[in-house]
Amino acid sequence: MTICNANNKKTMPSNFLKYFIKNKIIALTLSSFLTSHVVATTMAEMPQWQLTQLPNKTSLRGSAVIGDSLWVSGSNNSVFVSQDAGKTWQDKSVKHGVKTDFRDIALFDKNTAIVMGVGSAEQSMLYKTTNGGESWQLLYQNQDKTGFFDSIAFWNEQHGLLLGDPIDGFYVVKITKDGGKTWRRIAKNKLPKMLDKEAAFAASGNTLIVGKLSAVNKQGKAWLTTGGFSASVYHSNDFGENWQRSDAPIYNETQTAGGYGLALNIKEQAFVLGGDYLQRPKKYANLATYHSGLWHKVNAGENGLRTAMNCQESICLMTGKTGNDISFNHGKTWTAFSSAKQGDSDNGFYTIAGDNMLFLAAGANGAIGILSFRPKPKKKFKDVFSRLKKNIQ
Repeated sequence: MTICNANNKKTMPSNFLKYFIKNKIIALTLSSFLTSHVVATTMAEMPQWQLTQLPNKTSLRGSAVIGDSLWVSGSNNSVFVSQDAGKTWQDKSVKHGVKTDFRDIALFDKNTAIVMGVGSAEQSMLYKTTNGGESWQLLYQNQDKTGFFDSIAFWNEQHGLLLGDPIDGFYVVKITKDGGKTWRRIAKNKLPKMLDKEAAFAASGNTLIVGKLSAVNKQGKAWLTTGGFSASVYHSNDFGENWQRSDAPIYNETQTAGGYGLALNIKEQAFVLGGDYLQRPKKYANLATYHSGLWHKVNAGENGLRTAMNCQESICLMTGKTGNDISFNHGKTWTAFSSAKQGDSDNGFYTIAGDNMLFLAAGANGAIGILSFRPKPKKKFKDVFSRLKKNIQ
């Protein structure tokens, strides 16, 4: 609403102008507060790691997160679950069957998960729970004496892939369409011939990953990585039926060097990370990303072996036993980010997962780290708004 003064010029009523100025200041001040809060979160005032140590000093290699449901798995049939974002943990280990090392988890909802055991012959197996780990059923077990499972990944609860060590000169890549009850091995002629001394590493449950399916993106994208005097990434665009191999520019000078893990940022841009577990702290190229049809080295500080990476929005975390690195721009640039007291040489983890701006990391001796970028309760923003308005009045 406007009125005219004696000179026929438009003006606003004084009470309306006062109201507008007050609320404009509030809006600008609140906007400034929110902007500074985001900058502080990403640069100066980082959230702190919430560290927990599980009993029995279990070696943890598998991790998964959906909402507030956090799962980790590892040696001696160990599975631990938190349903409150890591505040408390319950032992949901598999109490029967062959002793194995659960190095990967596929989590479908807070109650439904598949864990993958590694080892020779029958030690490689899959167990499934549908009640949050209260009970487990043997889903699938390796029957080949030379077989060894490395990783699993699922597009949805029914459709997934399994990677195993080579048999007959080719990697074992199997596909399921019934939730893991039955598996079909991809024909050997659908995979490139292995390189000399090539090997896959079951380090963190990230040796094999799949892309997200959507109404727009219906391609069944999948990636797997290998090492052994090489660093390779195999890629499929048809739900694992056919594969192509590419070289990745990360450290590959020894039998234990090469690709250890894979990750995607929210743009579905692929990353491969690795190094050499016998030379964990050594300076070498440990990260590469795919764009423009090629793999390109990423300067992530060359801080040693990195075995797992996860991205939430623009924030990416990369970890290995000796340390962690963080990126705030989808993995373009990185800085070291410790999770332990200064002077501790092993301040990283083996595996990492995330969902809804919360990262879950797990590693040696039952170590668990949680790093949350989730927003604070809304009532705090209401309090800020009320204080601002009160100060202006």
